[in-house]
Amino acid sequence: MTIISLPAKLEIVTKLSNSEINRFSRHIILPDVGLAGQEKLKSAAVLCIGAGGLGSPVLMYLAAAGIGRIGIVDYDVVDVTNLQRQIIHGTQDVGRPKIDSAAERMLDINPNLIIDKYEVPFSSANALSIMEPYDCVIDGTDNFPTRYLVNDACVISGKPNVYGSIFRFEGQLSVFGTPDGPCYRCLFPDPPPPGSVPSCAEGGVLGILPGTIGAMQATEAVKLILGIGRPMIGRLLIYDALEMDTMEIKVAKNHDCPVCGTNPTVTQLIDYEQFCGMPAHDHSNYQSGEEKMNEKEPVPGITVQELKARLDAGESIKILDVREPHEWDISNLEAYGSFLIPKDQVVDRAAELDPNVEMVVQCRSGGRSADVIRWLQPLGFNKLINLEGGINLWAKEIEEDMPTY
Repeated sequence: MTIISLPAKLEIVTKLSNSEINRFSRHIILPDVGLAGQEKLKSAAVLCIGAGGLGSPVLMYLAAAGIGRIGIVDYDVVDVTNLQRQIIHGTQDVGRPKIDSAAERMLDINPNLIIDKYEVPFSSANALSIMEPYDCVIDGTDNFPTRYLVNDACVISGKPNVYGSIFRFEGQLSVFGTPDGPCYRCLFPDPPPPGSVPSCAEGGVLGILPGTIGAMQATEAVKLILGIGRPMIGRLLIYDALEMDTMEIKVAKNHDCPVCGTNPTVTQLIDYEQFCGMPAHDHSNYQSGEEKMNEKEPVPGITVQELKARLDAGESIKILDVREPHEWDISNLEAYGSFLIPKDQVVDRAAELDPNVEMVVQCRSGGRSADVIRWLQPLGFNKLINLEGGINLWAKEIEEDMPTY
């Protein structure tokens, strides 16, 4: 993959044309913006990491607001499961690179926009060079290694980091990395234990939620560029969509912080997958050398075709489903004798399982079930086999009328 980028020293013509004055007139008549403020927006350069759930509203609203130059970092392709929340993409974009469909939509909103495309995984090797030409960075990531990478790179390069995160019905918002404010590590010095926080694919997310948080991130970026209002520096907003409630937590700068403290010990980017104990990138067509080094120990596996053949041959095979009950309701192998014990209950309920019986362990796509096998092996369970690709692959290749999610 290649980086498509404009020169770092690019000079944007900031004087507004008559058509632009007309386009942004509702901004310009705001006393806090005016003509000079709109020209500031046009001269600004903003980098958005991710063109997914959070990136969708961020990119569209920044384009509509008249930001002159926007960089997008994303190497994924549009999947139909994205469309429930990633509103910058459409059904006709399924299979396209997200970076292309996002840029197309943004230019439709604002044809005067300059877009830089970085169709690569954001990594320690390229983060600082990608960030260099931008005034502000917006974190639209969905994993902890990249989140810590964005934070550290912003602090090292002196760029404000407009942070947002979403999970199920809750979102968070803050601004990190400013000279007098805290950074993400001041609030979360250490990443959560690997596997303790499900991904959106595992835990789900209300489709509207990233729209709410992403719009707030775009608002913060515009405020920072214009120098107006009270940015979310030193404050963390927690938004509960179910209760339609917000809570604000004050976040103090930690002077002992290893990144932004008085005597920082992290002065260059590190291996964030190793730091967090989990991979940052899950694209099937990309695997870095770091990821190969950080792969977990393999477990015995069985393909969906092999399992079906053995079942058709009349073999009595136990199938343990380690998903959540609401996932079981979507699809299951109950017709083949599958039974459910959610992943976080398996170790406590290990006594219900017979270590001397061969058992296939299954989840949505094979990740959680592999973890369960690794947990149970030290307890004497040596006849466990992972269903490769999980029930979603079973649905695609064995039972085509079974829903996937």
